[in-house]
Amino acid sequence: MSSSSDDAPIARDRANGPISEDHISKEVDRKMDQETPSNGHVEPGVSIRMGPIDEMDVDAPATNGNVNGKRKARSSITNGNSYKEASSDEDDEPLNKRRRTSQQVAQPKDDSESELSDVPLVARKPPKASPAQIGESSDSDTPLNTKLVQKKEKIEQAAAKEAKAIRNKEKAAPKRKVKEESDSDDEPIVKKKKQPAKRVSNGVKKNESDSDVPLAKKKAPAKKTKAETATATKKTKGKGKAETKTEQDEEAQDEEEEYRWWEDPTKGDGTKKWTTLEHNGVVFPPPYQPLPKHVKLIYDGVPVTLHPDAEEVATFFGSMLNSTHNVENPTFVKNFFEDFTAVLKKTGHAKDKDGNTVTIKSFEKCDFKPIFEWFESERLKKKALPAAEKKALKEEKDAAEAPYMYCIWDGRKQKVGNFRVEPPGLFRGRGEHPKTGRVKKRVMPEQITINIGKEAKVPEPPAGHRWKEVKHDQEGTWLAMWQENINGAYKYVMLAANSDIKGQSDYKKFEKARELKKHIDRIRKDYKRDLKGEKMADRQRATAIYLIDQFALRAGNEKGEDEADTVGCCSLKYEHVTLKPPNTVIFDFLGKDSIRFYDEVTVDEQVFKNLKIFKKAPKTSGDDIFDRLTTSALNKHLTSYMPGLTAKVFRTYNASWTMARLLKEMKATGTIPEKVKQYNDANRQVAILCNHKRTVAAGHAGSIEKMQQKINGLRYQLWRTKQMILDIDPKQKKKKGADYFARPEDLDDEWVQQHIDAEVEEKRQKITKKFEKDNEKRKADGEKEMKPKELDELLKEAEDFGKKMRKEHKTGKVEAEGKGPTVEKMEANIEKLNQRIDNMKIQMEDKEGNKEVALGTSKINYIDPRLTVVFSKKFNVPIERFFSKTLREKFDWAIKSVDEDWEF
Repeated sequence: MSSSSDDAPIARDRANGPISEDHISKEVDRKMDQETPSNGHVEPGVSIRMGPIDEMDVDAPATNGNVNGKRKARSSITNGNSYKEASSDEDDEPLNKRRRTSQQVAQPKDDSESELSDVPLVARKPPKASPAQIGESSDSDTPLNTKLVQKKEKIEQAAAKEAKAIRNKEKAAPKRKVKEESDSDDEPIVKKKKQPAKRVSNGVKKNESDSDVPLAKKKAPAKKTKAETATATKKTKGKGKAETKTEQDEEAQDEEEEYRWWEDPTKGDGTKKWTTLEHNGVVFPPPYQPLPKHVKLIYDGVPVTLHPDAEEVATFFGSMLNSTHNVENPTFVKNFFEDFTAVLKKTGHAKDKDGNTVTIKSFEKCDFKPIFEWFESERLKKKALPAAEKKALKEEKDAAEAPYMYCIWDGRKQKVGNFRVEPPGLFRGRGEHPKTGRVKKRVMPEQITINIGKEAKVPEPPAGHRWKEVKHDQEGTWLAMWQENINGAYKYVMLAANSDIKGQSDYKKFEKARELKKHIDRIRKDYKRDLKGEKMADRQRATAIYLIDQFALRAGNEKGEDEADTVGCCSLKYEHVTLKPPNTVIFDFLGKDSIRFYDEVTVDEQVFKNLKIFKKAPKTSGDDIFDRLTTSALNKHLTSYMPGLTAKVFRTYNASWTMARLLKEMKATGTIPEKVKQYNDANRQVAILCNHKRTVAAGHAGSIEKMQQKINGLRYQLWRTKQMILDIDPKQKKKKGADYFARPEDLDDEWVQQHIDAEVEEKRQKITKKFEKDNEKRKADGEKEMKPKELDELLKEAEDFGKKMRKEHKTGKVEAEGKGPTVEKMEANIEKLNQRIDNMKIQMEDKEGNKEVALGTSKINYIDPRLTVVFSKKFNVPIERFFSKTLREKFDWAIKSVDEDWEF
């Protein structure tokens, strides 16, 4: 769907640098065709490397190519008086799942780079993904890239077929006064009238014929009248009992009247989010407690006294000396010291023991060790507190925070998410943020705006303070907000992830992705046509949509002067894209959260040619590639296909649709761990096809080694159990053969010695912990504590165990254990051990396969959670194997709203 000339995006206003021509001449097209050899063509559409691997220097200002400084923002600065709902569609990625970057040691250029059409950003390419990394067998004759391309092509063909089928079905439906769905994409969809259906086991009405109708459009079940509810709740359990409601009755009633908002088509349709809202505000961090008089910052060898404000900032740095990642980062140190000296100037600098002023000018002369040692000693003291005391402190804290944990939203009790105001400290940021180390100032009540119902009681601010403002914004889903000083961003107190409002936000996101499946074929057909368009704006837009759809690039937004210089597809610069004939593109830039995005991909030949045109002279480093395209113009174009469609919906759609196709073809069999692995294999393919990647975690090798040690320990126990069979019946050696009873060769004498030592030490630790816990319980109950001598007696058990194991190893004979040991019992134990070993091997293979793939990112943010629920119910795998308790609460709506026949 090409835009008219009136709608064409205007070239961005640039202070310097060339702008692409308005139209692409046939001469330029022919010239680029001649420069792009067609031999050696590789099928496009799949990443061929698993970057990022190489290190990247991100401290230098020119990393992102802003030779003339950061790009001027096109959009206006966020209005401080605007209180619109914060978007969180793509901000839920857990930090520990994201890619990490580190600082680079300069590397010499490789002569082989001359074959590239541009000088690459990295001197050495990261290694290709091994077949094992994506669950493929290494002995396959078909190249991995070809397999994935073929799979992706099939999935896209199925998507186009499905889209046409849905539209044909809608057109063929008879026109009625009350229509199931509107034939026009722009007309509102009217809820359809449903026929009665049988209730399935999970309490959701089943109707296979409307699996494609969004749940929000389906008719809600009839609600009971107040009179009916009152009558129902008065029923008693037995004859002659008083008609009073017990606590169990109330719980049963709450369960019966659970608010199933996903079945209510009237919720969330308008802009008004609530009618009544009551809450108790926010919890402030405790005030600063000055250091003891003997704990000082040392400057140039002299202990100095600081004003409390300056001392607090010094403790921010001093308390985290063990965080070498931060305190050894030059940017972190520079930013901290600038802010620290600013506070020192404001508070009169430091004083020595005689009261003389000491001006702190050099960071190198500052010694924060005394501060760190004091904080470390306090931490150890707290850790050493008895369990009963820790429990009492926690109960005290929970009691103080209890009034803030819930709000009353339209008469319903809802859990509040982040009701605590962030304490002051040092900003760390994500990735290589340029403001890391800056001081996060203490947030005062005068900076906080409260959002609450008009009739509700406004929470009392701390004594001597007042709120900045009290709002009654019924269009907002926030309870309180303030502006932080680092990036000027607004922080919101929102409802918890498992609340109705948050659930509705997730639900709408995935329903929008479901809606996209009706239009995806037209969008792809149009952007593939526009890849050859004469107008530069059309061709740039089509190329950008291609990259967003095929490689999950984010659209990218404009940055203000003080923001981290991160980019997305529309804001890519000349040096972020390296072209390697015939059709390989290397992306290398700082993406969301200042985390490096590196990927080497094969693209359609026309896309490769377009990128060459967008980069042609006189463009050079620092110039925009998509200089006639903006994110807002791109999204405006997408809404012409479907209301509310933006670039980020493609990520959700592609992940969910791909997973839906893979699950449809799946025949999960075997044990639960085997089924979980098959689900993870599908999730892994989604993550690769949708480019959700990560670097290998620093502790991955150690984690795999621990798992292998556990497996080896079970294998040794298996050998011992077999030896017990010989102790019971020596004739079994002849019957089963000597090989059956042989110890595995890799479990040699040295390994056995280390294993026995580790087992003894583990037993000692367990005994000691139990002794300490029992003593704490005795103390809490007012009983006499056990003496250290009793611990020594208990520890003899571990020593005796060690002696027994060493004797077994020396003699090679193992005495049968247990009451009334028999060969049959030992064989049953062997079967159980073999099953445990197999399960652990599956888990280890799964973990190894996932080391470079961000399964969590796909599963939590982009794959419709209802698909995971369908797998769980269809193959009888507990949902706990896929969703943690927190995620089960977050996706409660998904777990309760679908059965195994639901389709995305």
